[in-house]
Amino acid sequence: MKLGILKTGGPPPAAARFGTYPEMFRRLLGEAGFAYRTYAADEGELPADAGECAAYLITGSAAAAYEASPWIDELKGFLKAAKGRVRLVGVCFGHQVMAEAFGGRVIKSPKGWGVGVHTYEVLKPQPWMDGAAPIRLPASHQDQVVEAPPGAEVIAASVFTPIGALAYRDQPAVSLQLHPEFEPDYAVALLKSRRGGALTADQADRAIETYQAGDDRTRVGGWIRNFLLGGTS
Repeated sequence: MKLGILKTGGPPPAAARFGTYPEMFRRLLGEAGFAYRTYAADEGELPADAGECAAYLITGSAAAAYEASPWIDELKGFLKAAKGRVRLVGVCFGHQVMAEAFGGRVIKSPKGWGVGVHTYEVLKPQPWMDGAAPIRLPASHQDQVVEAPPGAEVIAASVFTPIGALAYRDQPAVSLQLHPEFEPDYAVALLKSRRGGALTADQADRAIETYQAGDDRTRVGGWIRNFLLGGTS
């Protein structure tokens, strides 16, 4: 399968040694079964036609999906044009910009930052999943989807993030607020880079402590592979 990765941001300089977001997703999903192509959507690069790839994955970003920005508007336009033609997967900002493009709503949440490892309950198991057990994954977001688009169903959530994952019933598309591509060392480096800035020292330290236990990156990476390749668990 030819998989296009729509890059919408990148790690801060303090954590650049862990590679780009597309590289993180390639490590998560593996090379078998995929021919990857990266598009720098945050720099105005998008496929001329959605048919260039069989599927697209939209990465995370420091940008806000509701911003009035030319590249974000162009990305939303591309997603609308791709609707129903290809498989789509959105992660964090990708989750949010898909919701905005397809008729939902995203805001800067009054709950503040969601950081550290978060647990989501699987509300509606999908054929490409391996059951309904909760998932533990890195979180790193202030914005949240607060209104799901028409045709989208909430399939995983937490109290902090009630619209944590969506499955679209009117197209082959799914999205997730959490970050399965974040390896623990990168997630901790990211938190340290924000300590005393975007996050208080206490917020950062408490979030770092959550990485002492395991997570479900491998499991959820398998889910994404299954979905993209059209299979089941």
